[in-house]
Amino acid sequence: MSDSLVKVRSLVKHFKLEPKGLFDAPPVLRAVDGIDFDVQRGETLGLVGESGCGKSTTARLVLRLIEPTSGSITLDGVDVLATSKKELMALRREMQIVFQDPLSSLNPRMSVGTSIAEPLRFHRIADKVERFDLARRYLEIVGLSKDYYDRLPHEFSGGQNQRVAIARALILQPKLLILDEPVSALDVSIRAQVLRLLIDVQAEFGLTYIFISHDLSVVKRVCNRTAVLYLGKIVEIAESERLYREPLHPYSQALIRAIPEANPDGPRADSLAGIEGDVPSPVNPPQGCRFHTRCPHRMPVCTEKEPPLMEAGDGHKVACFLHQEAADHSDGQ
Repeated sequence: MSDSLVKVRSLVKHFKLEPKGLFDAPPVLRAVDGIDFDVQRGETLGLVGESGCGKSTTARLVLRLIEPTSGSITLDGVDVLATSKKELMALRREMQIVFQDPLSSLNPRMSVGTSIAEPLRFHRIADKVERFDLARRYLEIVGLSKDYYDRLPHEFSGGQNQRVAIARALILQPKLLILDEPVSALDVSIRAQVLRLLIDVQAEFGLTYIFISHDLSVVKRVCNRTAVLYLGKIVEIAESERLYREPLHPYSQALIRAIPEANPDGPRADSLAGIEGDVPSPVNPPQGCRFHTRCPHRMPVCTEKEPPLMEAGDGHKVACFLHQEAADHSDGQ
């Protein structure tokens, strides 16, 4: 992509686990196992998939909260993995994260205003009075009263605390904001308000989002493009509207069929309809296509080779041998 803010290439993260026996080699958990994606400036890229597929690990790798096993990450042309500790501290101003549980991500003994101003103090931006004024301003930006500055997190609802967490992430004016299940811990009635806030501040500040969620209906609403992960691999990536209209990978198709509809007379959502069994262990993923053990369309080649992420036209990519011929035709053009 010509104007990519984030570029991820061949990203891998393996965790060594405790060996079962004294002389056994430590087993390796393949949390993220070779993924590539770009995030364009100003867009929202969604990462979806079942629990344990590698979504949150990918987010922490992009922020370099954990070190990758291999691969490359660039943010606005800067090699994130090549930066020194001092350079990384400065780079962290450009990328922030909002976590799933707002209450646990805030210091319970620190007022919400102090929490919002803390990143400014850490990066030595502005003096104490200016930080106080900025924190009050950002409280208002996220829809809270500036008079709430001295209140503690336990005095707020979950939705209000998430607004505080968003304000804390915004105050450094980052280029990239990673949202890790930002509304899944909130009441349904509050989710729409927080999502509306995220859309509004993205437009106001020109932010780029990586939005992580297991709720595909939420991702459909807020994301320009969506990447579907399965066992540490991206199996499909496309513009969100196209992905929901014509998913190509059997796993994506099952996820979308499982989205509940508001219409009581419509077809009933069937949780992962047509998908057999449970997700295999990332410690011992299946050979070949990782989804073949659960796929209703598996072929002999699926057990022998791992399908690459193939172009299916107009930026729609899928890792499935069912679409090999279409991908070859697209490459030929």
